[in-house]
Amino acid sequence: MSRAWKRRLGSAALAVLVVLLAFAAAGCGSKKKSGSSAQKSVGAGEGKLALIAWAGYVEDGSTDPKVDWVTPFEKATGCQTSVKVAGSSDEMVTLMRTGSYDGVSASGDASLRLVAGKDVAPVNVDLVPNYADVVPAIKDQPYNTVDDVHYGVPHGRGANLLMWRTDKVKPAPDSWSVVFDPSSPYKGHITAYDRPIYIADAAVYLKATQPDLKITNPYELDDDQFNAAVDLLKKQRSVAGEYWTDAAKEIQSFTSGGTLLGTAWQYQANTLQGSKVPVKSILPKEGSTGWSDTWMIHSKAKHPNCMYKWFDYVLSPKVQAEIAEWFGEAPANVKACSLTTVKNHCDIFHATDEAYFDRVAEWETPVADCGDDRGSKCKDYSQWTQAWTEIKG
Repeated sequence: MSRAWKRRLGSAALAVLVVLLAFAAAGCGSKKKSGSSAQKSVGAGEGKLALIAWAGYVEDGSTDPKVDWVTPFEKATGCQTSVKVAGSSDEMVTLMRTGSYDGVSASGDASLRLVAGKDVAPVNVDLVPNYADVVPAIKDQPYNTVDDVHYGVPHGRGANLLMWRTDKVKPAPDSWSVVFDPSSPYKGHITAYDRPIYIADAAVYLKATQPDLKITNPYELDDDQFNAAVDLLKKQRSVAGEYWTDAAKEIQSFTSGGTLLGTAWQYQANTLQGSKVPVKSILPKEGSTGWSDTWMIHSKAKHPNCMYKWFDYVLSPKVQAEIAEWFGEAPANVKACSLTTVKNHCDIFHATDEAYFDRVAEWETPVADCGDDRGSKCKDYSQWTQAWTEIKG
């Protein structure tokens, strides 16, 4: 079993780890990228497809009549598509484990939990022609590939940004300090992402501002590092007006002026700017957390052929261009760059700029193994979850 996998396994009880070890042992040494249990061919669609996705990933015109890549997919394949929009990776994992969905757009803090629980199946990328044009930097990564076996196809990537109302927040911030300052003049109007993984955002800030803590990876925190991040977030609690997981609710709050600044995705910024709400978003000087998402198929998907058709469709250049512009992210397929309405979209979102993404700590699931000579002294996800409950009060 690869060391990278062990470092990034989801928060699992001992019994699950035993299952994992047995599962990995069966696959170790194999060079078959598709995995022995991956689908061998794609037949006619089954007529339906049920997905779990982040907001803005599966648009059928109901949000904006001009934004619709689902209807063409349905017409071309006969796969009538439904989507459950999830607000967090935790929710995605829970929903996938119901067995009611064919696939999910999982971030790195969910994908290996799904592999560990055998909730998702290996993916035969040879059956996904557009996979060949995916940016190399997001192929064969520890969050989507285990022992040379693929567990999905990349969707795209981006950073969690600092967003603010430009008419209310002055001067324009360039640092996360504006959301962590307990004496902030914006007390009661600051927002933060409402999940334990947000502890990593505090760790990113501390990595840059308190080098004595020696934080190297914001998801691998020992006692001192973890306690410092938790203390910072407890101080933030005194100035935070609200926490969000629902992108639509955050958009409403910025629109009404109830929220003036905080963490956000580019999707919210794009939507607000499209509605003429004066907001701006940046990657602060300390860097940020972020995501690299993977479309995965349920191990017992009821509509596997439709899911494979979706894999290839969602990776096609035209659809990748549409999604990337609508959501505000770097596409996975580099051929999308020539098809975006904004011709320099891929430059703006650093599609092939690895120096930029070196400043983005993409979501992982924290585990006890620190991945270095500290051994198993880091806080795992269950401890992050407990701490988050204490932070929120």
